[in-house]
Amino acid sequence: MKKTVFRKLRAQNLIENYNRFRKTLPSRMPKKVTVWDETLIEGENTPTVFMKYSERVRLATALDELGVSIINIGFPGFSTDEREAVRRLSNESFTNARLAASARIKREDIDACLNSNIREIALSTPFNNLNLKHVLKTSGEQVIKSTVDCVEHAKEHGFTVNFVLEDASRTPLEDIVKIYVAAVNAGADRLVLDDTVGVLRPLSTQYLISRIREGLLEHVKDNLLLSIRCHNDFGLATANTLAAIEEGITHPQVCVAGYGERTGLAPLEEVVVSLELLYERNTGIDAHKLYRLSQFVEKSFTWPLAFQKPIVGEDAFSHASDKQVQGMLGHPLSYEAFPPRMLDRETTLYTGRHLGEATVQAYLDLQGIKATPVQVAEIAKRVRQSQERLDKGEMMITFYEIKKLLRQLRKGMPESELNRIIKQVIK
Repeated sequence: MKKTVFRKLRAQNLIENYNRFRKTLPSRMPKKVTVWDETLIEGENTPTVFMKYSERVRLATALDELGVSIINIGFPGFSTDEREAVRRLSNESFTNARLAASARIKREDIDACLNSNIREIALSTPFNNLNLKHVLKTSGEQVIKSTVDCVEHAKEHGFTVNFVLEDASRTPLEDIVKIYVAAVNAGADRLVLDDTVGVLRPLSTQYLISRIREGLLEHVKDNLLLSIRCHNDFGLATANTLAAIEEGITHPQVCVAGYGERTGLAPLEEVVVSLELLYERNTGIDAHKLYRLSQFVEKSFTWPLAFQKPIVGEDAFSHASDKQVQGMLGHPLSYEAFPPRMLDRETTLYTGRHLGEATVQAYLDLQGIKATPVQVAEIAKRVRQSQERLDKGEMMITFYEIKKLLRQLRKGMPESELNRIIKQVIK
């Protein structure tokens, strides 16, 4: 992307850009950010979403062409079908991206990755008391032991190991450092901080990363590459991811359009465009392909994106109020942060009940049409009236019918069907 859009406006004395003030520039921020995409695994964890193998190949290829550096393509230890899909996908031809897969701290999961021709893994476990007592139902000592064993096992087989600490954002600092040090000493190549339920704020994200770094330096000499994975439960995934990068994180984990479990992960397009334009950092991503990629994922997932979603939403570059439309006709960036053509998109101007005479006159001028003030006023009046005459009740009925259809698309297997399968298997 052209990172000079704000510089040009500032040079013309049209705007100020506080993001470039010396006091606001983050000192620890890396010059190059490596994008790690989770759409093929986390995106498919979106409730009721599934992808056929052909769709997986198309998505992985699109991510590769986009410029993504690492693509997590699945969880081979989940099932034989998943393992076969990951194996087939790993044998496809990719130009830019390295392929990775997920595993728990179990040798059989690592072996499943090995048998799927994967050579980079995201090895994950939680380590706080909530998960130890109620999910894993084991001791912290046993988790440490399994972590060390699995990291060593993976390194013996030539894996690049990313150690993911699930629910790290709710784990005591001393325990985070303890298990990270154990993973590093066993050979882990990268440490991943997972804000599993999205409870961090930008400031607490930076605080936690800085404290972890300090704790690691007391035990580990190597300057480890750090990664972060932010969930969006409070709508802070993008903000927390950017805050983490400001604090030195180099490998943010993202998902196209923010799909994922519950409220999803940090959206790839939001993180990338923010880094490119607000921070002037290189991500290696071809921004022109972001919108079409999100449309493909939306179609494959049969899960509609919000129209007002930043960057890729249908209305991200749309204007309806008379004030904004007039401003846009005067200068395209009066009510847009950057030109939509940078994303291979266009501005859309809506006419409706907020249409004013000034906008009508400006539109007529653009079309080369002459009209008297009375005619301009009449045009504006008729446009407003046509909008107001719409049957709102009928519109609401249509809206709820569409929502009903969408719910039907999102339904999982009915309980009756599950019971039927159980009876077939357990006779």
